[in-house]
Amino acid sequence: MTFAYRLAALALAGGLAAPAIASADGKSLFMDNCSACHQATGKGVKGAFPPLDGAPLVQGPPKVVITTVLNGRAGMPAFKDDLTDADLASILTYVRSSWSNKASGIKPTDVAAARAAAKAQASARGLQAH
Repeated sequence: MTFAYRLAALALAGGLAAPAIASADGKSLFMDNCSACHQATGKGVKGAFPPLDGAPLVQGPPKVVITTVLNGRAGMPAFKDDLTDADLASILTYVRSSWSNKASGIKPTDVAAARAAAKAQASARGLQAH
């Protein structure tokens, strides 16, 4: 049994808060996938990469930020093919609750629903006559 598996089992058995575990994982995933542009502080790089700390997009409706990260925007890469629903939910939960942000967490099912909606829209566009 791996350490991570034991930790998860202990958390479930001991009633530890799941967001604490997701938060640590989300931070690690953020550092690996997002911090090069948005910085570890969430302050971004002026004129190049927008800040996430205090950003209305980050703290707004979950569907908007999920769709943005899945599909990319204005030079930002799309992560729909690179990260799982659980990984994206962990990253977004971390970002929405870090620095000065106080937004609610995001569940993997929220990401899955947004991903399915984006695929359905892409399929519908593909069926339109040119």
